[in-house]
Formats: sequence, C-alpha cells, structure tokens
Amino acid sequence: MRVLLVLLVVGVILWLLAARSRAGSPRKSKPQPEAFARCAHCGVHLPINDAVVDRGNAYCSEAHRLAGPSDHAGS
Repeated sequence: MRVLLVLLVVGVILWLLAARSRAGSPRKSKPQPEAFARCAHCGVHLPINDAVVDRGNAYCSEAHRLAGPSDHAGS
C-alpha cells in the first residue's frame, strides 16, 4: 500500500512539473517564407536580403553588380 501511495505522489509531482514547463515556454512560431531574387548577371537565386540591388536589378555580389546584367543569365 505504501508503494502505491509513493508512486502516486511521485506521478502527481512529475505531472505538475511537466504542465508547469509547458505553460512557461512560449510557443514556437513557424518561420515565415523569405523572398528570393535572381542575380541579373549569373542567374543564381538568393535571399533578397543578401542581394546587392542596383537600379532595380538584384545581384549576388558586388563584382556581378559591377559587371552588369547578362543576356544569358540562368541559361
């Protein structure tokens, strides 16, 4: 009988600790989709935040921005 009582008390304590930790932690939100751009020189796709933008064109690097757009980008 004592063993059952001890197991019951331990089970209730573990259940309360688990409920407390779930309530205290904020829910993780799903990451939002990120906009991508295509380099006007070589055609590589990269996040728009990493792109070098010049006159409405996105480039993957400063060297490609200086080289300018290419007619065969992505081919």
